[in-house]
Amino acid sequence: MSKRAVLEVIALDAEDAIAAQAGGADRLELVTDMAADGLTPPLAAFAEIRAAVDIPLRVMLRAADGFAAGDVDALVRDARALRTAGADEFVLGFLDETGAPDITAIERLVSALDGARWTFHRAIDRAADRDALRKQLADLPGLDTYLTAGSAAGVDDGLPTLLAEAARRGEPGYGPQILVGGGLALGHVPGLLAAGIDAFHIGGAARPGGWSEPVSATAVAQWRAALDG
Repeated sequence: MSKRAVLEVIALDAEDAIAAQAGGADRLELVTDMAADGLTPPLAAFAEIRAAVDIPLRVMLRAADGFAAGDVDALVRDARALRTAGADEFVLGFLDETGAPDITAIERLVSALDGARWTFHRAIDRAADRDALRKQLADLPGLDTYLTAGSAAGVDDGLPTLLAEAARRGEPGYGPQILVGGGLALGHVPGLLAAGIDAFHIGGAARPGGWSEPVSATAVAQWRAALDG
């Protein structure tokens, strides 16, 4: 039997988390403030969600909109507090003014994660050189996933890049799992699965009523069925 594809759903609170798990999500990305494309959630929100569901949680570490690291000291404090509270998976990703990975900030934060697994998020889609970024980050401990649409414009535009990167699996810098998200639609799924891509990330697609509404278990279940074929 083939391995089931991963379905990750953005959750803002415990209500979202419960609905996403009921619909068949394998993992949640925890954020706050989607108006800023997702920032670090409060410690209390993490604790409430962790108590509500038993699937893995990846917690965003991001202090402000955009891809600059900003106050790294504050991010390190947040990361340590979350680790102490039981968080063991994270999401992060920062670029410098040239579009290269901000290695200094990333290494400081990864050190604070103390071996926890983490996703490099869609900052890769804004990088000046995706291939160089992957190779620069290849030896960082815990990096096991890239969240990417293949393009800053979304999956429609980035599909050729996603397929090309999937074909390079196993090369230096291409070991982490590709988690596709950002303008992802159900119509993209068959071609991505056929290319060997096995992880999918949804946010708005799990909320037919928009971001002002909670996650719909029914919507998540539709995605689960599509991934399971």
